[in-house]
Amino acid sequence: MLDKMSPNQRLIVAVLLSIIFFVGYTAIFPSKEQKVADNAKTDKVTSKTDTKKDVTTRVEEASGHAISQQEKIAQSISNNIVTIKNKNFILKIDTLGRMSSKELLEDKFRNTDNLHAQVIPSTGTKPLYIRFAEDAINDEATKVPYTANVSEVSLKDKPVTVTLTQKLSALTVTKVLTFYTDGHYDAKISTSKDVRHYIYLGDRPKVSKKLMAVAGALIYTDDDVAHIIEDGDAEGRQVFQGVKLASSFDQYTAIILYGFTKDTNIIVERGKDDNPVVYFDARKDENIHGYIGPKEHKILKAIDPVLTNAIEYGWFTFAAKPLFAVLSWLHGIFGNWGWAIIALTALIRAVLYPLTYKGMVSMQKMKELAPKLKELKEKYKKDPQRLNAATMEMYKKHGANPLGGCLPMILQIPVFFALYRTLLNAVELQGADWILWINDLSRMDPYYVLPILMGASMFIQQRMTPNNFTDPMQEKVFKYLPVIFTFFFVTFPSGLVLYWFTNNLFSIAQQFMVNQQFKNAKDAKVAIEKNSEK
Repeated sequence: MLDKMSPNQRLIVAVLLSIIFFVGYTAIFPSKEQKVADNAKTDKVTSKTDTKKDVTTRVEEASGHAISQQEKIAQSISNNIVTIKNKNFILKIDTLGRMSSKELLEDKFRNTDNLHAQVIPSTGTKPLYIRFAEDAINDEATKVPYTANVSEVSLKDKPVTVTLTQKLSALTVTKVLTFYTDGHYDAKISTSKDVRHYIYLGDRPKVSKKLMAVAGALIYTDDDVAHIIEDGDAEGRQVFQGVKLASSFDQYTAIILYGFTKDTNIIVERGKDDNPVVYFDARKDENIHGYIGPKEHKILKAIDPVLTNAIEYGWFTFAAKPLFAVLSWLHGIFGNWGWAIIALTALIRAVLYPLTYKGMVSMQKMKELAPKLKELKEKYKKDPQRLNAATMEMYKKHGANPLGGCLPMILQIPVFFALYRTLLNAVELQGADWILWINDLSRMDPYYVLPILMGASMFIQQRMTPNNFTDPMQEKVFKYLPVIFTFFFVTFPSGLVLYWFTNNLFSIAQQFMVNQQFKNAKDAKVAIEKNSEK
């Protein structure tokens, strides 16, 4: 069937199939990237032995984190004992020495009920929760509250330090936490005796998870592999070593621990609803670092460049990361994310210009050859081999390529998907305005203006693009594509729609130039023929 379709038809079919594949595959089969690497890494850890103790045995001793019942108890008896206030957030610590809540005060993090976003969920495991391997100690630890050296502190220009102490009958736990204005902290956690215990990362934030955004846990290892365990996909226990950072994340925010020693065992276990639960096998004296807040690239890089790996772009990370780097650079020039997106579109079009130009010229040539190709089909309709040979000879003679019009669009599809992942996960665009009614490029256009403009520009582009439809029904179907795409883009982030609309405008301008070039050439040819007749 494809061999009977025109280049224009094949182009549109390629776009439709690519988008349907992208949306359908991502929705039905959520990304389980690096699963092979996960297994390899896990196998390497669980088979490794050292002079201290076999890791497999250590993991077995940690068997079954069984946290749910303890969490219910902790939820009912815990109270907040420390409040840390900053202009951008309010962080609270409870009687179990856990970070119980972190409220983001910036307006762009308000939810649909106009309430400030809470990064730490009200239920589930919380950051820096300690579980002891010995049941007796663990039971006592859930009942004996921590004490703090301060109850409320204002975090302004200088870091502040909070000391938490829990005195059990045979053990004392001390947490010395130093907080910084950018949202990260240092944690020195020690026990008076060397007893087996585990420190929890905390359940993932539930601030935002729209469209096909990924949420779950991410373990970034020293072989530069991001092991992602999505919600609902946790399969038993996995153990990692050589971990650079562990993160539980949603679309825009993350709870991160980093600064582990190379031999620290980071354990990912299946929790409620098959969601991942992350904790690590702690030493008697543990020095780690953490971050709780939005995944803003600039902030994370300033704290520690390794933290930028907590920004998850899915299976298009290889293209999305450099795209975001260019987008950030353009934002530094224009000071506005909307104009940065338009400038990025212009750059992409400039890079692809030679190919798109060749594609448009090829489609014009195919249009001019359509009558001659129809004659060949009539002439050799009973001899397919002769028809094929004559057709290829005609293409070669006139320098036409039946697939030339498809190549530029095929090249733009990965860019489109990569930019989609970039805009979907870039918290920088949340609350970022462009002009007039567009005051949040991470959300859909509330008045549907951009999707309508995008559809209208696609219609104009379609009318300007040469085609050689032979089937009237197919022609009618393809005429409705702008309407289909308009409805398809209605729920997309306005930043992405802005990119596609701007891209269409550039295509219209370029197509106009090519059409005018062919018209001028045809007019010149007619003028020469008239002069020769005289």
